[in-house]
Amino acid sequence: MSGIIAPLSTAPTGTTAPDPALHQVAQQFEAVFLRQIIGAMRQAKLSDDLFGSSATDQFREMADARTADSLASTGQFGIAALIEKQFAGAVMPRKEEK
Repeated sequence: MSGIIAPLSTAPTGTTAPDPALHQVAQQFEAVFLRQIIGAMRQAKLSDDLFGSSATDQFREMADARTADSLASTGQFGIAALIEKQFAGAVMPRKEEK
């Protein structure tokens, strides 16, 4: 593989300090991913909402976004950790060259 990003198996394993910016971006990506999953689950509803309105839909979207952010901050899914591990090899050498 001759890509810019190193494969997951060759990424450094804890030899350098984690980059706080990379951690934050990876966590934000996990939150966006979880929002998409929650939104897809909401679309798979089995019946019509009796009291549905655009205001209710907007409130649910905001609550779903908040839930996704909370889930991402716990790190239970591990998506952010995998992203950090993948990109640590691509980001860290650049800092050492400076």
